[in-house]
Amino acid sequence: MQKLRYGLVLAALLALTGAPTARAAQSTARCAAVTPDRIAALFEQWNRALKTLDPDKVTDTYAADAVLLPTVENGPLIGRKAIRGYFVGFLKKHPEGTIESRSIRIGCNIAFDAGLYSFTLDGPEPGRRATLAARYTYIYEIEGGRWLIVHHHSSALPQPGAAH
Repeated sequence: MQKLRYGLVLAALLALTGAPTARAAQSTARCAAVTPDRIAALFEQWNRALKTLDPDKVTDTYAADAVLLPTVENGPLIGRKAIRGYFVGFLKKHPEGTIESRSIRIGCNIAFDAGLYSFTLDGPEPGRRATLAARYTYIYEIEGGRWLIVHHHSSALPQPGAAH
Protein backbone atom coordinates (compact mmCIF):
# COMPACT_ATOMS: atom_id res chain seq x y z
CA MET A 1 0.00 0.00 0.00
CA GLN A 2 2.81 2.42 0.91
CA LYS A 3 4.66 1.70 -2.34
CA LEU A 4 1.40 2.16 -4.24
CA ARG A 5 0.76 5.59 -2.68
CA TYR A 6 4.34 6.72 -3.34
CA GLY A 7 3.95 5.48 -6.91
CA LEU A 8 0.77 7.51 -7.26
CA VAL A 9 2.48 10.58 -5.83
CA LEU A 10 5.31 10.16 -8.33
CA ALA A 11 2.78 9.74 -11.14
CA ALA A 12 1.01 12.89 -9.91
CA LEU A 13 4.21 14.88 -10.00
CA LEU A 14 4.97 13.57 -13.47
CA ALA A 15 1.47 14.41 -14.66
CA LEU A 16 1.71 17.93 -13.28
CA THR A 17 5.04 18.51 -14.99
CA GLY A 18 3.62 17.38 -18.32
CA ALA A 19 5.19 13.91 -18.42
CA PRO A 20 2.72 11.34 -19.75
CA THR A 21 1.53 8.58 -17.41
CA ALA A 22 -0.83 5.67 -17.98
CA ARG A 23 -3.12 6.91 -15.21
CA ALA A 24 -3.32 10.41 -16.72
CA ALA A 25 -3.94 9.03 -20.20
CA GLN A 26 -6.80 6.84 -18.96
CA SER A 27 -8.57 9.67 -17.16
CA THR A 28 -8.21 12.53 -19.64
CA ALA A 29 -11.71 11.98 -21.00
CA ARG A 30 -13.20 12.69 -17.55
CA CYS A 31 -11.11 15.48 -16.07
CA ALA A 32 -12.93 17.57 -13.48
CA ALA A 33 -13.03 21.28 -14.22
CA VAL A 34 -11.22 23.17 -11.46
CA THR A 35 -9.59 26.56 -11.07
CA PRO A 36 -6.55 27.68 -9.06
CA ASP A 37 -8.92 29.60 -6.77
CA ARG A 38 -10.82 26.38 -6.01
CA ILE A 39 -7.56 24.59 -5.19
CA ALA A 40 -6.48 27.52 -2.98
CA ALA A 41 -9.84 27.25 -1.17
CA LEU A 42 -9.00 23.66 -0.20
CA PHE A 43 -6.33 24.98 2.16
CA GLU A 44 -8.89 27.31 3.72
CA GLN A 45 -11.24 24.35 4.15
CA TRP A 46 -8.44 22.41 5.89
CA ASN A 47 -7.56 25.45 8.04
CA ARG A 48 -11.21 25.85 9.10
CA ALA A 49 -11.19 22.18 10.10
CA LEU A 50 -8.11 22.90 12.26
CA LYS A 51 -9.98 25.72 14.01
CA THR A 52 -12.71 23.29 15.12
CA LEU A 53 -10.05 21.44 17.17
CA ASP A 54 -11.76 18.21 16.05
CA PRO A 55 -9.25 15.69 14.65
CA ASP A 56 -12.02 13.87 12.79
CA LYS A 57 -12.95 17.02 10.85
CA VAL A 58 -9.30 17.56 9.90
CA THR A 59 -8.81 13.91 8.96
CA ASP A 60 -11.92 14.08 6.77
CA THR A 61 -9.99 16.34 4.38
CA TYR A 62 -7.52 13.49 3.65
CA ALA A 63 -7.96 10.45 1.40
CA ALA A 64 -8.22 7.11 3.20
CA ASP A 65 -4.65 6.17 2.24
CA ALA A 66 -3.13 9.66 2.30
CA VAL A 67 0.50 10.29 3.26
CA LEU A 68 1.40 13.01 5.76
CA LEU A 69 4.97 14.15 6.38
CA PRO A 70 4.20 16.37 9.39
CA THR A 71 5.95 19.52 10.56
CA VAL A 72 6.53 18.62 14.20
CA GLU A 73 6.72 14.82 14.20
CA ASN A 74 8.56 12.12 12.30
CA GLY A 75 6.74 10.50 9.42
CA PRO A 76 5.54 9.37 7.08
CA LEU A 77 2.10 8.88 8.56
CA ILE A 78 0.01 6.78 6.21
CA GLY A 79 -3.75 6.50 6.31
CA ARG A 80 -6.41 8.38 8.22
CA LYS A 81 -5.85 6.55 11.50
CA ALA A 82 -2.18 7.57 11.70
CA ILE A 83 -2.95 11.09 10.45
CA ARG A 84 -5.73 11.49 13.01
CA GLY A 85 -3.33 10.47 15.78
CA TYR A 86 -0.98 13.27 14.78
CA PHE A 87 -3.75 15.86 14.79
CA VAL A 88 -5.02 14.80 18.22
CA GLY A 89 -1.76 16.18 19.63
CA PHE A 90 -1.22 19.05 17.18
CA LEU A 91 -4.69 20.51 17.72
CA LYS A 92 -3.96 20.91 21.45
CA LYS A 93 -1.70 23.81 20.37
CA HIS A 94 -4.67 25.65 18.76
CA PRO A 95 -2.94 26.04 15.37
CA GLU A 96 -3.98 28.58 12.80
CA GLY A 97 -2.33 28.57 9.38
CA THR A 98 -1.62 31.44 7.00
CA ILE A 99 -0.34 31.07 3.45
CA GLU A 100 2.66 33.31 2.80
CA SER A 101 3.30 32.35 -0.84
CA ARG A 102 2.16 29.54 -3.13
CA SER A 103 2.34 27.93 -6.52
CA ILE A 104 -0.59 25.91 -7.82
CA ARG A 105 -0.43 23.44 -10.70
CA ILE A 106 -3.49 21.60 -12.00
CA GLY A 107 -3.57 18.33 -13.90
CA CYS A 108 -6.31 15.89 -14.75
CA ASN A 109 -8.16 15.18 -11.49
CA ILE A 110 -5.07 16.09 -9.52
CA ALA A 111 -3.69 19.37 -8.23
CA PHE A 112 -0.53 20.51 -6.50
CA ASP A 113 -0.29 23.45 -4.07
CA ALA A 114 3.19 24.21 -2.70
CA GLY A 115 4.75 27.17 -0.98
CA LEU A 116 5.38 28.77 2.36
CA TYR A 117 2.99 29.04 5.29
CA SER A 118 3.15 29.92 8.93
CA PHE A 119 1.33 28.63 11.96
CA THR A 120 0.42 30.59 15.03
CA LEU A 121 0.08 28.18 17.93
CA ASP A 122 0.30 27.93 21.68
CA GLY A 123 3.86 28.47 22.86
CA PRO A 124 5.69 26.75 25.69
CA GLU A 125 4.58 29.42 28.18
CA PRO A 126 0.87 29.48 29.10
CA GLY A 127 -1.00 32.28 27.38
CA ARG A 128 1.80 32.96 24.88
CA ARG A 129 1.49 32.27 21.17
CA ALA A 130 4.38 31.39 18.89
CA THR A 131 4.81 31.42 15.11
CA LEU A 132 6.29 28.53 13.17
CA ALA A 133 7.37 29.28 9.58
CA ALA A 134 7.24 26.25 7.29
CA ARG A 135 7.19 25.11 3.69
CA TYR A 136 4.41 22.88 2.44
CA THR A 137 3.18 20.71 -0.39
CA TYR A 138 -0.39 19.47 -0.77
CA ILE A 139 -1.34 17.09 -3.55
CA TYR A 140 -5.07 16.72 -4.04
CA GLU A 141 -7.04 14.17 -6.04
CA ILE A 142 -10.72 14.12 -6.72
CA GLU A 143 -12.44 11.09 -5.19
CA GLY A 144 -16.19 10.59 -5.30
CA GLY A 145 -16.69 14.20 -6.35
CA ARG A 146 -14.55 15.62 -3.48
CA TRP A 147 -11.05 17.01 -3.63
CA LEU A 148 -9.04 15.26 -0.91
CA ILE A 149 -5.46 15.51 0.26
CA VAL A 150 -3.49 12.47 -0.89
CA HIS A 151 -0.07 13.80 0.07
CA HIS A 152 0.83 16.55 2.55
CA HIS A 153 4.40 17.50 3.36
CA SER A 154 5.19 20.22 5.85
CA SER A 155 8.61 21.10 7.22
CA ALA A 156 9.94 23.96 9.30
CA LEU A 157 12.03 26.44 7.38
CA PRO A 158 15.76 26.05 7.94
CA GLN A 159 17.30 28.55 10.30
CA PRO A 160 18.84 31.67 8.71
CA GLY A 161 22.43 31.06 7.70
CA ALA A 162 21.95 27.28 7.36
CA ALA A 163 24.08 25.61 4.69
CA HIS A 164 22.48 25.45 1.25
